[in-house]
Formats: sequence, structure tokens, C-alpha cells
Amino acid sequence: MAEKNIKVTLVKSPIGAKPKHRKTVEAMGLTKLHKTVELPDNEATRGQIAQVGYLLQIEE
Repeated sequence: MAEKNIKVTLVKSPIGAKPKHRKTVEAMGLTKLHKTVELPDNEATRGQIAQVGYLLQIEE
């Protein structure tokens, strides 16, 4: 069975966000606006998305 991935795109600037949220976005590999990364669909990634979801667009 192939591992599932989630496409995550940064759609809102993290400049005004809390420092912890900025570091979470950076840890996800999102460095610039409208950059898209594929992340594994697991509990850790879901937790990151729950924390900074207001900055992201998610495609399953």
C-alpha cells in the first residue's frame, strides 16, 4: 500500500503570527508564500496543520 501524502500550500504570510507558529511553518518546509510541499499523512503532520491551519491550504 502506498503511503498517503497531503499537499500543503502556504497562502497567508506568517509575519504577524506567533513565533511558535512561524517556526512550525518553517519546520514544515514552507519558506515562501504559495509554496507547496507534500507531507506524510500522519498524526504529527495533522497536529502541525491543526496549529497553523489558518495560514494554509490543504489538499488530500
